[in-house]
Amino acid sequence: METRAITYDLPVGVFSALRKTPEELKRDMLIVAGVKWYEMGYVSQEKAAELAGLCREDFLMALSRYNVSPFQYSADEVMQEAGYE
Repeated sequence: METRAITYDLPVGVFSALRKTPEELKRDMLIVAGVKWYEMGYVSQEKAAELAGLCREDFLMALSRYNVSPFQYSADEVMQEAGYE
């Protein structure tokens, strides 16, 4: 897989406020980005898991930790698809 590096500067206080090392924060930021972009419908579960550096099962667990549904359908859409509306 081809990759590109990005870098950004964060205030030093962020690390102590979150009680994270730079590597831990990087990992968490990638997971949060994958979860949020999946929730918004920007990327598939597969791509979000890849971005987060997780297998699909671990990504589903991350969705659960952040209270994000693994399904990209609303209750109304499910009912309509099932023929109840």
